[in-house]
Amino acid sequence: MQHLNYDHLKVQDATIIQNTLRSNILIQPRNFPINVIAGADISFNKFSTSVYAGIILLSFPALLPIGYSLIKREVLFPYVPGYLAFREVPPLMDAWENLPQKPDLLVVDGHGIAHPRRMGIASHFGVLANTPTVGCAKTLLCGQYEEPAYTTGNSSPLIFKEEIVGAVLRTKNAVKPVFVSPGHMMDVPSAVDIIKQCIGRYRIPEPTRLAHNVVNQFRLGEIPEGYTALTT
Repeated sequence: MQHLNYDHLKVQDATIIQNTLRSNILIQPRNFPINVIAGADISFNKFSTSVYAGIILLSFPALLPIGYSLIKREVLFPYVPGYLAFREVPPLMDAWENLPQKPDLLVVDGHGIAHPRRMGIASHFGVLANTPTVGCAKTLLCGQYEEPAYTTGNSSPLIFKEEIVGAVLRTKNAVKPVFVSPGHMMDVPSAVDIIKQCIGRYRIPEPTRLAHNVVNQFRLGEIPEGYTALTT
């Protein structure tokens, strides 16, 4: 597969791409089983062209690691809020192509349709890869919400322009919530249901937490590039 490349794209052209891809997003209840779930994360310095991308495969619902794919890539598209997918999706797509098996669902550290143009990284990736995705972000990008109750599992709607685009989910008692939104081939209730099943001991759900860990190990030179199978 030819490498996806947005390096020399202008921001106004990136907006056109977002609006075009948006018409292909499917927001619908989950209608497929999940045996393998994946988490995706990126590590980079906003002033560097080096991007470290990783996707980790986990059995579901046990959430036991199966393997991970890691890629380092130079990316020239600038760091522009609302357009991070143009930096992050190309290396993640390379990591995706290196997976010997594709997961049933990919959880991305970022937003899905909870984005000013409904095209966060989870939606962007999901449409291009034609795969179900959910965004689970640590911070709010757009929309309003009421604080969910302070016990684990409670959520409240995330509303943007009078539309429910996601949910604000409490993953640990009295800890800051996360922001869950469907990316592709999912809807809000389905996305929240899956993320609830991925809650472990930490605020961040296991797929993206473990992806974050392996990407940081990779950036520090502790583990190699490419695909590594794990025994469970």
